[in-house]
Formats: sequence, structure tokens, C-alpha cells
Amino acid sequence: MTATKIQPMRWTVEDLDGLPDNGNRYEIIDGALHMSRAPHVDHQDVAGAIYSELRSWSKQSGTGRAAFAPGVIFSSTDAVIPDVVWISNARANLLLDESGHFTGAPEIMIEVLSQSQKDKERDQKTKLKLYSNQGVVEYWIFDRELGLAEIYRREEGQLVKVLTLYSTDTLTSPILPGFSCAIATLFA
Repeated sequence: MTATKIQPMRWTVEDLDGLPDNGNRYEIIDGALHMSRAPHVDHQDVAGAIYSELRSWSKQSGTGRAAFAPGVIFSSTDAVIPDVVWISNARANLLLDESGHFTGAPEIMIEVLSQSQKDKERDQKTKLKLYSNQGVVEYWIFDRELGLAEIYRREEGQLVKVLTLYSTDTLTSPILPGFSCAIATLFA
């Protein structure tokens, strides 16, 4: 008798259509299905505050747009729902599909860490690698429990942590000229 090698199932964007619409968030990274429940209300408050600041600045500057929990489809086996993104108008015009999903990397991807260790590791490791490989220019990770933000920027083709910002610090970005936001206001 010979042993049969079982190949792990690779999920695709098309497979998502068959999953229940039950309030869970489904993402696919390298063909692996990841499911998380609706985030804690405090998680949503932080994500909403970030979105609000970026949206306000974007309306004033006219250079791009912020999006809250958009679908970002990099390929049929890599599709995520970050908490917030910022994308320039030029890039949005190229990447926004008819369904309202981005089909490539926005300039800035933003995640607010959830409470579970599994979700934290996905944001801090798996998504960091994915976003780096897909050409994201900046990746912001907010930790509401510690009240800090880790800022990753593209250097020599990879996302590298360049800053850790605390409640007394101010968030700025070379991608967003004139944007400035006190970290403390995002966690208030």
C-alpha cells in the first residue's frame, strides 16, 4: 500500500463567493483562508479615527482618498481587507475595479491590531511580508492596547520599520505632504 500525499487546499477569490455572509471577515493570503470575527468596538474607534484624519486631509489636499475596510485583491490567491488604506488619485484611477475593490497596492495600508495573538501575528508578520512583496509604500500598524504605532516604509525594495510612535508623538508621512496627526487623538 502506498501513502497518498494530501495537498493543502489553495483558496481563491472566487471561493469567497461560496462562503456565508455572517459578519466574519475572510481574507486569503498565499492561498490560505483566514477568518476573523467582527473587531472589538474600540478597535473600530481607532480605525475610524485614522480614517477620519486621512479623509479630512485628503479632501483638503485633493491628492487621494482614504478608504475604510476596502477589499484589496492582489491576485486570485491574495485578497485582504485592511482596516484603512490611503491611495493617490492617480493610483486609484488605475486600480479601482467595477466592484469597488482595489486590484493592486494602495500607497499606505493600515492595520489596527486585534486582541487575539493569531490576528496580531497575521498583521505583524504575514501581512507585512505580503504588503512588502506587493509594493505597498508605507504600512502603519496601530496597537491600541499599548497606545503606539509602528511605521514601516519601503527601503531598498522592502518594508522596513522606521519609527515607533507613542501618544506624545505626531504622525507624518513623506507621502502625505502637510499631513499631521497627534497619536494621542487616535487612541482617545
